[in-house]
Amino acid sequence: MSATARQNDRHRTRVGIAAAGRVAGRMAIGVALTLVTAIGAAAQGRGIRPAEHPVLPIGSDLPSFTLPGIDGRTHSSREFTRTKLLAIVFESNHCPVSQLYEGRIEQLYKDYRSKGVTLVAINPNNAKAVRLDELGYTDVTDSLPEMKIRAAFRGITWPCLYDGETQELSMKFGAVATPHIFIFDEHHKLAYQGRIDDNQREDLVKSHDARNALDALLAGRPVPVANTRAFGCTTKWLYKSQDVAQEWARIQAEPVTVEPAAADDLKTLRGNPTDKVTVVDFWSTACKACQDQLVDFETTYRMYRLRAFNLVTVSTDAPAAQDAVLAFLKQQHASSPNKQFASADRAALQAAWGATWNPTEPYVMVLAPGGQVLYQKTGKIDILSVRRVVLANMPDMRAYIGQKAYWMAAVAADRAKHR
Repeated sequence: MSATARQNDRHRTRVGIAAAGRVAGRMAIGVALTLVTAIGAAAQGRGIRPAEHPVLPIGSDLPSFTLPGIDGRTHSSREFTRTKLLAIVFESNHCPVSQLYEGRIEQLYKDYRSKGVTLVAINPNNAKAVRLDELGYTDVTDSLPEMKIRAAFRGITWPCLYDGETQELSMKFGAVATPHIFIFDEHHKLAYQGRIDDNQREDLVKSHDARNALDALLAGRPVPVANTRAFGCTTKWLYKSQDVAQEWARIQAEPVTVEPAAADDLKTLRGNPTDKVTVVDFWSTACKACQDQLVDFETTYRMYRLRAFNLVTVSTDAPAAQDAVLAFLKQQHASSPNKQFASADRAALQAAWGATWNPTEPYVMVLAPGGQVLYQKTGKIDILSVRRVVLANMPDMRAYIGQKAYWMAAVAADRAKHR
């Protein structure tokens, strides 16, 4: 099985549910190994295992809760029970299946709120339990601050709450996947749980299960099918921070090297003869902002490297500084392809690349296969903008048809909003 296939199997697990920092740029995922290990041990002690938290049975009362929201307020279950029906959707930032359902969740919210239906989204994931290689389809992870970033970027208007800190409510519901919807009737009894519909590809949907349940309840009829099999990405319970610790140990063991880049090498790199979206990050040991930025790009590399993506760092330091360059790269565990100017003639090498910039400032270019420039900037770079451009240009994985279109539309809408 290929590395990509293994990633899909690990990340996309279709869950058959029984019938019953820089916050804006550097995500809180480069956790020190010792800290992550301690968290994992503590989680094991708490025994947070999905098998111990069965799905809430039909007919159950709405569990009470008090959770923080992306609006900065704390919300209780009482404020959401003043309408006829309540739909609670467990969803997440990082999950590509959740992303593909985002538009359908928004449409449910718009179509039914005037009919007396309240829709609330809850993120069940603990961000410390999400591995870097599980972030291959997202710009941010699943912390509350990053939920706020995603909501602002996507213009999300429905209530979104966070349960990832304790996961107590998610355990009561038995929400082991995102997305997973629970619908409560006018007496606050669970009337439906499971999938939103029967296909993550909207163009292939045949059964609109959540809509069928809402329509039946609003008409005073029994729900035709009360339990369905939810599918999506597994809930990231805190005990999975052990997996994060193991991943970080593997990253620390990866070799770090640097190769000289002559004029011809830079010309070839500029043409991007690969089949991958490639970020080229120019930096130097004399540029503190460049070094900070390189850390963000290395995190991005670890997120996307199992997809059609590559990162190449290029140090503009003269060859005499090779030891310092390599020392910094090793300190950052920078296992991406790394290059360094092969001569002290920076002007000639910049000319070979086809651009001129101040080497004491960050400079980055994002290239499509064949060399088309997708993004370039000198100076302070917004890592989220770079990630979104990358996501909008990588080809779809077979498991997640529609992902590229989702990100292309998201980037286009954001650009239009800021014109």
